[in-house]
Order: sequence, then C-alpha cells, then structure tokens
Amino acid sequence: MIAKTRVKPTARLVEVFSAIQGEGLNVGTRQIFIRFGLCDLRCHFCDSPHTWNAPSMCKIERSPGLRDFEIHSNPVPLPILIEWVERQNLPYLHDSISLTGGEPLLHAPFLAQFLPIVRSLTHLPIYLETGGHRPQELGLILPYLDSVGMDLKLPSVSGETYWTEHNKFLQICFDANLEIFVKIIVSQKTEPAELERAALLVAAVSQDIPIFLQPVTPLADPEKFSQVPVTAPTPDQVLVWQALMKKFVKSVRVIPQTHKMLNQM
Repeated sequence: MIAKTRVKPTARLVEVFSAIQGEGLNVGTRQIFIRFGLCDLRCHFCDSPHTWNAPSMCKIERSPGLRDFEIHSNPVPLPILIEWVERQNLPYLHDSISLTGGEPLLHAPFLAQFLPIVRSLTHLPIYLETGGHRPQELGLILPYLDSVGMDLKLPSVSGETYWTEHNKFLQICFDANLEIFVKIIVSQKTEPAELERAALLVAAVSQDIPIFLQPVTPLADPEKFSQVPVTAPTPDQVLVWQALMKKFVKSVRVIPQTHKMLNQM
C-alpha cells in the first residue's frame, strides 16, 4: 500500500512589512502587513497590478518599519512565514495583522492553517482586506478573523460588478459578529445611482456598518496600469455623495489614502 504524501501548505507573497494603516476604520494604527500575490479582479484604478499574478520572489522586512528588505523565493512554506511574522512582532508595537493583496482569499486553504497558529503566537487581532466577492472562501477562515474591510466595487469606477457577492459576503461577516466596514473608491466618473444602490445594500444588512468613501489617488503613470483614465472627484461631488448615502446608513466618512501622504507604501 502506497502512503499518501501530505502537501505542505505554501503561499505566494509579495511582501511582509510593518507600517501605518492608511485606509478605512483602522487608519493610523500600526500593523504587520502580509501582502499576498494573485488577484482575480482587474480594477481600472488599481495601483498595485504587480499583485495580479504570482511573483517568483517576495520582499521581507528584516526590522519593523526600517524597509531593510530581504528577497526570498516563492512559494513560501507556512513555518517560514510564521518566523517572519514573529520577527516583526516586537512587544507593544503593532495593533493587528493585516492580510492584504492582491486578494488574500485566493489563499484561503493556506490561511485556514496559518491563522490559528499566528493568532496563538502573536495574540494580535487579524484584519482581512478583501474585494468582498468570494463568500465561499471567506467561510474557510471566518473563525480566525477579527475585522474585515470589504471593498465594494462600483462598476462605473472599477469596471467590476459583484453586487450579489458583496451582499452575501457582508451578511456572512455581520452574522459572525466581526468588526466590519465597507470601503468604496470614488472618482469623477462615479454614478450617484450606484452609490445609492451601495448604501441600500449595506443598510439591508445593518445601518450601523460604516462606509468609507475613498477618493481615488490619481496614478503617477496611468497608461502603465490601465487603459481607462481615472481622475479624483471634486470636493463638491464628494459632499453631495456623502449626503446621499447618509440617507440610508448612519456613518459615511470620506478619507483619502493617508499612507500615500505619509509615504508608508
């Protein structure tokens, strides 16, 4: 009888580093960022297209916040990633661990094994940053999450349409009593009707879920990343949109990408 070989869990990473969170509910807090490679979306405003595919190499910060990166090959075995996170986890420094990308849920089977270990070793809350379009994969790691930031993709801005998936995803998070918020990228091309639909979608789950409107940061070299030009909205547009959405949900905040202002990339 031939013994079955157990496949060791691995992940394709872009980078692991320590920085200040620049978006959403956790803005201003210090996090250990684990950025996963691979994304199945192609948003017009994306400033990280290098995360769309599986990279052959990844960057690992030696010392938290010093940007003294080492280069390692992908894929990364689970025990090695645990070692890298422990290296970052200096006493009292970090508020949480951020799973970002790319789309972290494309690594859900890996995360289902990784997260229980890293939670018990670091005692840090786990924050998932996601496109919010993979509710099935979310279920694999739901017990190990503390908070979720869900990007709600407006078709007029992102070129992606996932209304049904967003609704199901948000409901799962709410039912699991996770700390949740919704982030919406807005540009000059944003359709107010889509913002109203987004607000109604969130309100149908709970009016208490905060929404963050994030004016898109114009790309330094837009032609390099997207065929569709994306321009930041005017202040007047944002004020009108905030008032519109607050008819349906209690909290609508406007916060730009503060990590870019602080050079915390």
